[in-house]
Amino acid sequence: MTTEHGWASPGHADRYRTRVLAERDALRAALPDLRERQQHVLTDLLEFNAGTEFGRTHDFGRIRDLDDFRKAVPVQDYAAHAPLIERMAAGEQNLLSADRPVVYFTSSGSTGAHKKIPITPRFMRTVFFPFYYAAWAPLIENFPEVAQRPDAVLNLKHDPLAAPPTTRDGHPHVGASQVDFGEKFGEPLSAELGTAAPWATLPVEVAPGDHLEKMYLRLRLAVQSDVRCLIGINPAMIAAVPYQLNLWWERIVREVRDGTLGGVRHGRPDPARAAELERLAEYFGTVTPALVWPRIRALFGWTTGVASLYLPALREDFGTGVSALPAPVAASEGPVGVPRDRHGSAGSLVATAAVYEFVDADADLTPDVATLLPHEVEPGREYHVVFSHVGGLYRYAVGDVVQVVDSADGAPRVRYAGRANRSDAVGERLRESQVVRALRTALESTGLGLRNVACRVEPAGGTARRYVFAVAPALPWQDAERTRFTALLDAALRRESAGYHRARAEGRLDPPALLPLAPEAFHRDWHTAVGGGVRPTQVKDRLFRQDDLLWQRLTGTPAA
Repeated sequence: MTTEHGWASPGHADRYRTRVLAERDALRAALPDLRERQQHVLTDLLEFNAGTEFGRTHDFGRIRDLDDFRKAVPVQDYAAHAPLIERMAAGEQNLLSADRPVVYFTSSGSTGAHKKIPITPRFMRTVFFPFYYAAWAPLIENFPEVAQRPDAVLNLKHDPLAAPPTTRDGHPHVGASQVDFGEKFGEPLSAELGTAAPWATLPVEVAPGDHLEKMYLRLRLAVQSDVRCLIGINPAMIAAVPYQLNLWWERIVREVRDGTLGGVRHGRPDPARAAELERLAEYFGTVTPALVWPRIRALFGWTTGVASLYLPALREDFGTGVSALPAPVAASEGPVGVPRDRHGSAGSLVATAAVYEFVDADADLTPDVATLLPHEVEPGREYHVVFSHVGGLYRYAVGDVVQVVDSADGAPRVRYAGRANRSDAVGERLRESQVVRALRTALESTGLGLRNVACRVEPAGGTARRYVFAVAPALPWQDAERTRFTALLDAALRRESAGYHRARAEGRLDPPALLPLAPEAFHRDWHTAVGGGVRPTQVKDRLFRQDDLLWQRLTGTPAA
């Protein structure tokens, strides 16, 4: 794809930096007038889409402000939008947006089915590109060397397809990372860092669905470069890299020595680099990214949720002083928050992109649920996110919960707290963020670390049930440490959730149990999912795992 090779052209890095910082500054400048900006976004989407079927049904022409909008349009999820989206994907026009979709982003839904998110040129210009460019500002501003060479960045999510799947009307139905925005939307600067590296477009044949082989081939090529940054967005992809290096090490070293790639002659044999890699592995007794790429400076991906629990151990694998910069709080459907600096997790609302509403995280998302506007949310509280934008999603409950961290320039900064789904076996209504905080409390109180964690509810004898936590420790835990950790976790869950506290007090839940796993258990499970044909970007950390077969696959033990 021609636009991807712009990184090799003279002056491209400077032009890219200028665009990224300009978009960041423009979004920052909009924040002090947040209420006015939100009204402008609302007016624009109403006027642009008034003649659509959705606009006529909900009388967009009569809506003047957010109060009118909230009365006219119910809070809706993807299922509510899906009938019109499916008609759009079949070729009908003027249903949700007056603009015609050019591509459909794919996103895994709660049922495992792939959503179709219609992406129009107007959405890209108004909503997507401002936040997309601005999201890279902290990385570009603080680590400018990552943009100086095409091979300075290992972009794990970049996965172009020569023949992408399409909807019934012939438009691509792919992940956002599989779209050439330069070709589709005329944005020559839009190619991400790392997309012109030697491994970006693989030089050997590989089946489109063989994601593990593609990952191997990219690592094989990257070990011969001075990589300074890894981009994963989905942190599970970054977390898999140390495991993959060890898993494929002998093959990697052999191919570097022989000058082959996937068994095919490629480049020159490099016995000196192969010998260096062998010496490092033998001396240290293991293989880590820090040994392979000693000048890595930054990791770019989500830093909250379950990832926040394993990031301390993961960063050690990549080297002392490596920064973990947060990816934006966003979904395929639209943006929520974009980091403006090196804060470890928080981003400001994208005031020019969407109309934002919030619902208390403990409330149920019904069509007529009361919502709060950005100036009404409180620091420290957690909320469901509801947004509307010109691309054709209206009062859309995206399924994410965010925590308000603070306020900057008169607008709230938010961090991703977890998915909106709850674990509710006996009325405990546990949210993902509550369990993550309880786990963090227990880890900090014991000084323990982990590689990943998941939990499920199982029978505990009689009528009671209990939570079982499958934990992959960073280092071995002693029996006494496990016992203390489990007791502290139970106490922290009681403090986090009134529902859990009542269920424990009334005997509906027994104390939780700990199921220790091998350190690499979650990585093996991740590889199994990817090896089964799921794109790596879609295999994400899942704290609640009630599916019996998936639990057995992870733990190697039958579900109770």
